[in-house]
Amino acid sequence: MKVTVIGTGYVGLVTGACMAEWGHDVMCLDLDAAKIARLQRGEVPIYEPGLRELIMRNQPAGRLRFTTDVAASVEHGDIQFIAVGTPPDEDGSADLRHVLEAARQIACHMDSFKLVVNKSTVPVGTAQRVSTLLEEELGRRAVRCGFAVVSNPEFLKEGSAVADFLQPDRVIIGCGSGTADRRAREWMTQLYAPLERTSSQLLWMETRSAELTKYAANAMLATRISLMNEYANLAEALGADIEEVRRGLGSDPRIGAHFLKAGIGYGGSCFPKDVRALIRMSEQAHVSHHVLDAVEAVNSRQKFKLVEKLQKRFGASLSGRTVAIWGLAFKPETDDMREAPSRCIVGELLRLGAIVRVFDPVAMPAARRAFAQDLAAYPRRLANIHWASSALDAARGSDALLLVTEWVEFSHIDPVQLAKTLSMPLVLDGRNAWEPSLLASAGIEHRGIGRIPAGETLRTRPMPLRRFS
Repeated sequence: MKVTVIGTGYVGLVTGACMAEWGHDVMCLDLDAAKIARLQRGEVPIYEPGLRELIMRNQPAGRLRFTTDVAASVEHGDIQFIAVGTPPDEDGSADLRHVLEAARQIACHMDSFKLVVNKSTVPVGTAQRVSTLLEEELGRRAVRCGFAVVSNPEFLKEGSAVADFLQPDRVIIGCGSGTADRRAREWMTQLYAPLERTSSQLLWMETRSAELTKYAANAMLATRISLMNEYANLAEALGADIEEVRRGLGSDPRIGAHFLKAGIGYGGSCFPKDVRALIRMSEQAHVSHHVLDAVEAVNSRQKFKLVEKLQKRFGASLSGRTVAIWGLAFKPETDDMREAPSRCIVGELLRLGAIVRVFDPVAMPAARRAFAQDLAAYPRRLANIHWASSALDAARGSDALLLVTEWVEFSHIDPVQLAKTLSMPLVLDGRNAWEPSLLASAGIEHRGIGRIPAGETLRTRPMPLRRFS
């Protein structure tokens, strides 16, 4: 099928490359001429495992093209995917300017039936807004050609997005029931026909339900993370080990093991933005959102947990201390610095007077840009960030090591060598990635999130007696 993907950001680029891999004729549109030029040269502007290989295979084969020509892209695709950014507005709601402008451009150039697919994460009711815009623009042009608008939200995890797209656990399609919608259903079924060879499911529903499902899924996962972080803080206070609690919870089939890792909070382009947008939607619908408020508040506090542990050890001021940071991206296998906990941690350490030595296997260029933006009002603090060439280089001479992103290569570091490299053998493990006893055997003091340090026994605290009357 002939497919146009509007936007070559994270979602758009993965969508276009994977559709081409399935054999569809794909044209990707972006107004950023420099980005399109890079893509045409085979350069991939984002880090995502397997994505470059897909592009390098399908672009020479003619199944994947990149352009800045709006008219050509509208003419090309019978199916027009809108995969542009929906950044948070000042009030937390999703900014739909790019989505609506993409729809307007389609309407300005179309002269035959088009299926418009909202792939961007958009508030409930956006499909209707896009339909209204298309009708108005076609009426202004006095062009009579049909169209349909469906919602097809993405559920891609950064670091495994290619696999998630090619072998998804479900594909959600929101579609109406009119004559044009029946045509849309046929086309979407053909588009995803390659998935018949997998165990994936096509879940059909109304467009508003599909739009809400995307937000509800991310908010549900964010809630699990924040709840586990509250359990971890409680475990520390009561002398329990959150990893043992996690195993107990995860073994319950009603709960499951996913998204139960305690740590220093979630980040990235989806969870923070979508939780806030769902809060805003709830406000606009006059529906209470107490749980979502708590989820966001817990996550905001949790990002500073490692700094609090440092202050308990060294005092309120960290002036003169050197702190190593391993991992800067919000999660492994990506260079995405959006809402990354490292940005809060590094900013707070610098404010408290520390010298920070940072290393990330992939995200160093993106981190430089992010920290420069964060510290624009405090440019002198940037001088106290030392960009290390390796993990051990970052640890060299540091008073403490903070593990912020659990890249696999960090788990392969020799604890004995690490102990010799650090000025003080202290590791604060923000992702509970290491077993405390392993580091303790090398003479390293390990402090995790809700973990019992090696060599310590469970603390027992007498429960207050309750008087019954």
